[in-house]
This record gives sequence, structure tokens and C-alpha cells, in this order.
Amino acid sequence: MLSRTFFHAFAAAIMCLPAAALADDRYQARPPVIVSPDLASPWLMQLGVQPDRRVQPQPGRVAAPVYAPPVAPRRVAVAPARPAGLAPEAMQLRPAVQQVAMQPVRKQMTPTDPQFLPQVVEYQTKEKPGTLVIDTNSRFLYLVMEGGKARRYGVGVGKPGFEWAGEHKVTRKSEWPEWIPPQEMIEREAAKGHYLPARMQGGPENPLGARALYLGSTLYRIHGTNAPWTIGYGVSSGCIRMRNEDVTDLYERVPVGTRVIVM
Repeated sequence: MLSRTFFHAFAAAIMCLPAAALADDRYQARPPVIVSPDLASPWLMQLGVQPDRRVQPQPGRVAAPVYAPPVAPRRVAVAPARPAGLAPEAMQLRPAVQQVAMQPVRKQMTPTDPQFLPQVVEYQTKEKPGTLVIDTNSRFLYLVMEGGKARRYGVGVGKPGFEWAGEHKVTRKSEWPEWIPPQEMIEREAAKGHYLPARMQGGPENPLGARALYLGSTLYRIHGTNAPWTIGYGVSSGCIRMRNEDVTDLYERVPVGTRVIVM
């Protein structure tokens, strides 16, 4: 009887040892439970909504990373316009050029047409040497010389509606003159959205340029310009424009009282 009881007790002890050891190993050191601070993220992802990544983990708790699939930027291909006369197959050889906004810039200075540069030419006239003759049609100013010759300069003249002709004398000369636009010019330009100053000191940016020869009691002048590319064209309000280097040369050759003929 004792031996049977001992045997059952011993067998029970043997069978319980592994279970006890396994239980001790399982519950001795429990791993931390990691829970995402944003429990709604998986549901939002299923609905196609990007979860908020700005959720901060609570102190003492490690937040599980929230996976958000990267979104590729949308690319839109824009076909460049084909210039007139260009075959479609040639467009494959032309790389696309990104259009950028360009700021308005001052017109690039271009070389003056050689015919408008100062030169001595044959000029038959009844006018006395030293007289200035301005041919507004051909855009030339002649300083009459002896022997049937003249020193010729290219000029800019009045634009359509501002042409004029007549005879005057040089009544005044000025170096780097100041510019006082007439009141009618100020009003005329203001109607176009161009606002002129009441007075502008002489200098390289002054529209009258380096020198000015005033004609009689009129508002007209023979003067330089800060826009030499306008020489040879009708662009002024009636004044005769010259390149700064040309009007400076003429300034030294022409005294006050010189007769000026505009035709």
C-alpha cells in the first residue's frame, strides 16, 4: 500500500516539473506591450487618408512607427508649341524649354548705321559756310563748309504729327542741360500712363544728353540723347536728336547766332 502511494506521488512530481519550469520561464520576465499612440491610423489608411505623423508618444512609452506609403509627385507632360514651318519630326530634336517671366529691360544698344556717322560730303547750296541745314526727310544735319562741302551728321527728328520746318538762330548753348518738360507734354504723356518729372538735372540719364543748342524762342533744340538707337528715326516731339559724341563735336564748331534752317 505504501509503495503504491509513493509511486503515484513520485510520478506526479515528475510530470509537473516541466510544466512548472515552463510556467516559470514564461512569466518570469514579461515583454513590454507596444501600442501605437494613434490607434486610428490603420483605419484611416484603409479609407485612403494619410495618418497624422505629428502624434507625440507619451512619456515612458515607446510608440510603434506608423507606416505611410510614399506618394509620388504627379507629373504632367506639356508638349511644347511647334513653331510655324517646323516639321513635327523635328520637334523630337528640340528639348523642351521652360518659359520664365522676363523683366522688362532697356533696349540693347545697336551699332549706328554707318551712313549716320559724321563725315564730310559733297554739298551744293547757296547757304553761307557755318549755316546749319537740317533735312528731316533724310534724317541728316549739314554744317555747310567752303568749297561745296559740308560736314554731315545723322539725326533723329519729330515723330508723325510733330514735324515742323522753319528758320531760326542758335540763341543759347548749354552743356549737360537740365530738362524741363513743357506742360502740354506732361499732360499728353500722363494720358498714356507715362508720368514725366517737372524738372530733371543734367546727366547721362537726361533725355537732352550732353549738349543742347536752343533755337530762337521756340521749345525746340538740337541736343544729345540717352537713346542713340533712335538716330535715323522720327521719334521726338519736334527736337533734333544727335548722338552725344556728335552733338559735342557740333557744339564746339557752332557759335551762338548761327543760322539754322529746318526743312
